[in-house]
Amino acid sequence: MRKLYCFDFDGTLTYRDTMFMFLRHYNACRFYIRFVLHIPLFILLKLRLMDAETVKKSFISSVLKGERRSRIEEESDRFFNENFPAVMRQNALDFLKSRDSAQTESWLVTASLDIWVRPFAQKFNMKLLATEAEFRDDVFTGRFITPNCNGNEKLNRIRAEIKGRKFDKIIAFGDTAGDKPMLNWADESYFRFFH
Repeated sequence: MRKLYCFDFDGTLTYRDTMFMFLRHYNACRFYIRFVLHIPLFILLKLRLMDAETVKKSFISSVLKGERRSRIEEESDRFFNENFPAVMRQNALDFLKSRDSAQTESWLVTASLDIWVRPFAQKFNMKLLATEAEFRDDVFTGRFITPNCNGNEKLNRIRAEIKGRKFDKIIAFGDTAGDKPMLNWADESYFRFFH
């Protein structure tokens, strides 16, 4: 039986959101300064007066814009090495180890930026569907080349990737409202399964 597993990342497989963790890891001084400057935007987001994608883009850009791809990738690998497996839910690790890789495909479908999630996807031999960072001349522009991979966009990305391929069963895992379109679409879905 050919199965496709679609896993959300932050909060589903991990104990914590990795965006703040990675940005603090990358440059703690800049992170804290930018965090304080973004407090008004975080408040507007909480009050639903701003959308998450705008605030996320602004904050990530304020820390990483202008950085070279090679340095970001180097720090992403270091971040992975320093935080794996501690950041992962033990139940999730056990489940991932038990997959029958011959009969299954596993995709990591996340709103997090591809640059710091890629080492995790590689570790678990998963295809990565994430919000993608834009680089020009190997320098991060501060923009994304894809829409924020959350909500309906998660489902759009999965459908585009499937491209007519057939699976006997599609199984999805998530932990927030942003995962609901993916969970509702899958043949089998699990909400906060690893919590």
